[in-house]
Amino acid sequence: MEKITFLNPGFFWLFLSLPLLIVWYLVTFKKQTATIKMSSVKGFASSGSFIVKLKPILFVMRLLALSALIIAMARPRTVDISNQTKSTKGIDIVMAIDVSGSMLAKDLKPNRMEALKKVAQSFVENRPNDRIGLVVYASEAYTKSPVTSDKAIVLNALQSVKYDNVLQDGTGIGMGLATAVNRLKDSKAKSKVIILLTDGVNNNGFIEPETASDIAKQYGIKVYTIGIGTNGMAEFPYALTPNGQFLFRMMQVEIDEKLLQSIAKNTGGKYFRATSNEKLKIIYNEINKLETTEIEELKFYDYDEKFRPFVILAGLLLVIEIGLRKTIFKSFI
Repeated sequence: MEKITFLNPGFFWLFLSLPLLIVWYLVTFKKQTATIKMSSVKGFASSGSFIVKLKPILFVMRLLALSALIIAMARPRTVDISNQTKSTKGIDIVMAIDVSGSMLAKDLKPNRMEALKKVAQSFVENRPNDRIGLVVYASEAYTKSPVTSDKAIVLNALQSVKYDNVLQDGTGIGMGLATAVNRLKDSKAKSKVIILLTDGVNNNGFIEPETASDIAKQYGIKVYTIGIGTNGMAEFPYALTPNGQFLFRMMQVEIDEKLLQSIAKNTGGKYFRATSNEKLKIIYNEINKLETTEIEELKFYDYDEKFRPFVILAGLLLVIEIGLRKTIFKSFI
């Protein structure tokens, strides 16, 4: 149902004058008809006139006409508001995710990789105005999803991330970062961001992390680094059974935090350590707040004026009232 608003609601104060008019009418009602003083009216038949009893209807019509005019002056109208938004400062984001075998460690539940996928999915869904891409890496790296505004493509790519034999096992942080930089170097976005996540130490790849970091800096790309893994010991996969199942044992968690801190500092980003599912969620929420997109919202107002019917009603009531006063009730007024 349409919502009616009033442009000049102050005119409603005029309704306070209506009770005063009613009191004035009741006080002066008997004076409106001529009277004759007689010593006795016994000789006259007592018969009331129906038309005379209807005479107050003229006053009622005038009150109704005045009420309609007051409402018309208050300018009732409905408004249809349509919004149009556009990003004035879009952000291009590439998530570089470590998919080495150690990402199956169970210190995060059910494991690091599944915990990350759940949190990253929420992050993507909360960035509707930005373009996002996905890079995965182990000893090598490749683009899982190009930088795109189609969130369905990114979410499908993210959902399909898993440990497999496509990439040789190992941790090539420099390879992952360099591939992500390559996805963003030609971007025209106002802000370019890489979220680099790893759970280990750089031990593979032919591109040094420091070199990839310097390249990112040259292209004005900010890198947020996340070290994922609890402090101390965690259940790591170390072998496969004949039926393809992983065997786990407790091992020391090793993350090159100094390297990740150096990459973040060099590019103007920030380093985080995710030691639990909840901490990982908090980190992505913090990055979401740090990298905000300016949105310009345009509102279009379409007003439909509703005062005309009240003006017409007031005019009709006044015409009818004056007509009755000059015709049927002429002999009594």
